[in-house]
Amino acid sequence: MILDGRDADAIKAAAQAIAAGELVGLPTETVYGLAADADKAAAIAKIFAAKGRPANHPLIVHVSDASAVAHFARDTPAFAQALIHAFWPGPLTLILPRQPGVAAAAAGGQDSIGLRCPSHPVAQALLKACLASGSANTKPVWGIAAPSANLFGRVSPTTAQHVQEEFGADLLVLDGGACSVGIESTIIDCTRGVPVLLRPGAVTSEQVRAVCGMRVLTQEAMQAAGKAAPRASGTLESHYAPNAKVRLMDAKALQTALDLLGSDADGKAGAPVIATYSRVVLRTPSATVLRQRMPDDAAATAQQLFAVLRAFDAQGVKLIWIETPRDTPEWDGVRDRLQRAAAG
Repeated sequence: MILDGRDADAIKAAAQAIAAGELVGLPTETVYGLAADADKAAAIAKIFAAKGRPANHPLIVHVSDASAVAHFARDTPAFAQALIHAFWPGPLTLILPRQPGVAAAAAGGQDSIGLRCPSHPVAQALLKACLASGSANTKPVWGIAAPSANLFGRVSPTTAQHVQEEFGADLLVLDGGACSVGIESTIIDCTRGVPVLLRPGAVTSEQVRAVCGMRVLTQEAMQAAGKAAPRASGTLESHYAPNAKVRLMDAKALQTALDLLGSDADGKAGAPVIATYSRVVLRTPSATVLRQRMPDDAAATAQQLFAVLRAFDAQGVKLIWIETPRDTPEWDGVRDRLQRAAAG
């Protein structure tokens, strides 16, 4: 059932469900999450089962503010504290050393934990209601584990309706409108003395470097130095994939492919859907080839991306040809999601 996330009774009902070990669909500014009490292993097991997600693939824990960090993390380096001060609440996840005996199931058994403070007002309201739910007989809910509310590896949801389509009407979903960011948070590993980018997002490496005064290393650079990164959400080679096969091409290759397609194309029978970011006008061989013009602005494209991919699936297309986004920092998050979608 979908409830209005602005309604106090809906927040209360969702907080009660979380406290009882149930799952809730939760809006954040990035994507909608499938939420449960991060400290209840049985509730976390329900997330893994519902998504079909491997139990060793860690979940991100959402907290109401920085005061909850100490419950989950045994150490917060100075540069991580600077990032918290600059970007929380917001679309930045920090991987920190985990407190022993806390949220082990949510962490996928690792000795690190991913923490984020979402800025969405509905997420904030639920987190604060859960934290205030503790009493003399019950523990407060310090954080909510909330991976994207979709089947594992598929396109993330950015509306309450997407979540209901994925999991049915029995799941309580708080409706907070369409997500304003539209792709998952940037993930920075803070467990190795320097910031390491594990997943790009709306917060760029340049912004991270400017705040903490340290060069942001890549996961590939650390692996080349023989230092393995913690497992983190959304970092598998294949992820965010629609049912249709995705191919990325530059504008010239895309036009050549369209020319070779010929005039017999039928978009609904499996010919390409075109999603392009440049100002290049592509000639399409047939009016039945579906075309989606995406914004030239990276943030606007990110906000629309998953909803567009889901709409293509709803139309039954079999193949999506997409112009590869520009190789500039502001497009890193969108490019990352599309590359993983194309690997599916």
